[in-house]
Amino acid sequence: MTDAPTTTGTLGLLRTFPRSVQLLVLNQYGVNTGFYMLVPYLSMHLTGNLGLSVAITGLVLGVRTLSQQGLFLIGGTAADRLGPHRVIITGCALRSVGFAVFAFGTSIPLLILASILSGLAGALFNPAVRSYIAVAEPDRRADAFAVFNVFAQAGALSGPLIGSALLTVDFRTTAVAAAVVFAALTLAQMRFLPARPVERAETTVLRGWGAVLANRQFVRFTLAMLGMFALQTQMYLIYPVLAQRITAWVGAVAVLLLSTTIFSLLFQVPITRWLGSRTSRGAAITGGLSLMGIAFVVLLPVLWFEPAENPGQVALALLPLVVSALILETGIMVAQPFVMELIPAYGDSRISGTLFGMFYLVSGVAAAGGNALIGYGIELGNGWPGALVCVTLAAGSAGAVWLLHRRNLLAEPAGASA
Repeated sequence: MTDAPTTTGTLGLLRTFPRSVQLLVLNQYGVNTGFYMLVPYLSMHLTGNLGLSVAITGLVLGVRTLSQQGLFLIGGTAADRLGPHRVIITGCALRSVGFAVFAFGTSIPLLILASILSGLAGALFNPAVRSYIAVAEPDRRADAFAVFNVFAQAGALSGPLIGSALLTVDFRTTAVAAAVVFAALTLAQMRFLPARPVERAETTVLRGWGAVLANRQFVRFTLAMLGMFALQTQMYLIYPVLAQRITAWVGAVAVLLLSTTIFSLLFQVPITRWLGSRTSRGAAITGGLSLMGIAFVVLLPVLWFEPAENPGQVALALLPLVVSALILETGIMVAQPFVMELIPAYGDSRISGTLFGMFYLVSGVAAAGGNALIGYGIELGNGWPGALVCVTLAAGSAGAVWLLHRRNLLAEPAGASA
């Protein structure tokens, strides 16, 4: 295990990292703030302001998701070959342009273009940022990604609040403001983010991808982790659906998201640093995945609740839902930093972006399929088949990671002893 610095607290820990890592952590706060200022309200704009059908709205939103998830590997490979510095800047600039097109575009072709640009932007800078951090701070990756997650969560909290305030003016104001956020991030990185020297791979792009796929340890780990990303997304699928179903109160979803975000802001860094010095990565990830499964076991009684009719009933109905959401968030907080730490450990610095890109590509496809299956299950009966799918996914991933750990098939993080 690595020796953790004596500085305590999220901000104190952030100050111990290089300036480049500090900038990228703050950049992620800006990225999530700008993203959540706009995207949660995009469907309302398309159906309400522009009068598009639900089918066309789904197409526009689906194109954005597909552009991002399907091109993660391209973004990661570009980071390895061109340098993450250039790819991060390009990604932020493209998202600024995409959000500006959303502000002024009213035709379907322009909206599709905006979706493609916005999705491609995420496919570029997401793996590039993680690759940059992994190489810049190889001995304290878990700590770095823990702080990174805290600021990402803070952005996910402040973004919708700012967006909802700007929507009192109109959607165009919100979209322009989000575009300005990404433009400012682009300029800040051009000015302050140092370019990291690129040690170019000697093989072609296709051979590089083939080498990653031929890495059996990495492929096993990626497949073992499929359940984590499918379950993470349930915070935006199962929980909002159930909150509305059992309370019929529009503020219920906000209570859930606010509680999990504040919980993460307070405890992400302490949890990661405590586990990082006391247990193995395999045990920590297995424990986190197990907690994620337990969250959906706790959720099962909620499925049979009758809709609440008064404030007292609403509070009682929300309590187990909030407890379940906090257990799920705890599982994510336990597992995710160590997962991010291990991904680049399956290769050297020349292919860290490709490893992140391949991992996110496979995970994104699995999450999309998992969401479809879980969503279908929630519509059956009281919804218990959907919750059962979640428990099964968590158990399968936890068991697979534990098996890899017991057989010494997990990568060894930089700076850690066996």
